[in-house]
Amino acid sequence: MIASATNKPLKSVTIAVDAMGGDHGIKTTVPAAARALREHPQLMLILVGDREILEQALVKNKLDQDPRISIHHASQVVEMDESPSLALRNKKDSSMRVAINLVKEGQAQACVSAGNTGALMATSRFVLKTLPGIDRPAIVYAIPGVNQATGERTAIHMLDLGANVDCTAEHLFQFAIMGSVRRSLIDNIPKPRVALLNIGEEEMKGVENIKEAAKLIAACPSLHYVGFVEGNDLFGNKADVIVCDGFIGNIALKTAEGTAKYISYMVKDAFTCNWLNRICAFLAIPALVKIKKNLDMRRYNGASFVGLKGIVVKSHGGADEVGFSCAITEALAEVDKNIPNQIHATVEAILGQPNGS
Repeated sequence: MIASATNKPLKSVTIAVDAMGGDHGIKTTVPAAARALREHPQLMLILVGDREILEQALVKNKLDQDPRISIHHASQVVEMDESPSLALRNKKDSSMRVAINLVKEGQAQACVSAGNTGALMATSRFVLKTLPGIDRPAIVYAIPGVNQATGERTAIHMLDLGANVDCTAEHLFQFAIMGSVRRSLIDNIPKPRVALLNIGEEEMKGVENIKEAAKLIAACPSLHYVGFVEGNDLFGNKADVIVCDGFIGNIALKTAEGTAKYISYMVKDAFTCNWLNRICAFLAIPALVKIKKNLDMRRYNGASFVGLKGIVVKSHGGADEVGFSCAITEALAEVDKNIPNQIHATVEAILGQPNGS
């Protein structure tokens, strides 16, 4: 057991890392592992992938003597453009599959991967299975928000972000339950505000499944439903949890990421286009640093697959070591809050699903 600075014992948490997945593989995952271990003294990591390559990477990053990190060999890698069905069928010894198996077997309490999203979801669902009462797992991600009245920074949890293109009203209702439970536990909000993403705030607007989902969510006393929100409300702190189908959610997320990059580029261009603007930029350094920090999507990296009988966190495929370490931190928080069991208990209470069904 590892002790904290106050000598209070910390419960160790073991996370399996798909070290070979993503756009950059071990060039990102191993330095990110080093960063995460420095930040979290209770953390234990199992790096899954080619043993020889990983041993060399650990030596390079001065981790070869760290007792909190170990290697679990896997002979295959799921490529970023590989078909999820083929990966599930043909890559049974991939770093992704083995990392998820470690969660199933109880050797790790969570899995983190930057690999192929479709393959990761398909494999996670096949190996870990969905919780009783949940038809489909969903991808939830925290996007930055701000209370425009007070200036207070916050985060809005949004789901689904790509796992389910076509959703019924019942699916959206289940997403609302899972999102509410997760937000409540992660951020200590007793009853998070839940909203549905729609083309307008009026009750008569939207397609039928969204309007039916609104009725289901509004009728549930365990949920604090605040109505519909539009795309321009995503960052405005009108809700703590925003629910939508995976097609709409993924487009919204990628649009937000692209907008953040565009704004960063335009600010940089404005302050470097001539010598006078460069002088102004020097004087504005504190404000520019603050803007850069607030637009840094790496700080929010780590999308959780909720609805599974285990914890799986998806890092952005192109994440650097800072972003990937944030995904590890996200997994650590979910383990600490026991998210799957808490979702199971709430779904059982609301939908009347018996234990173990």
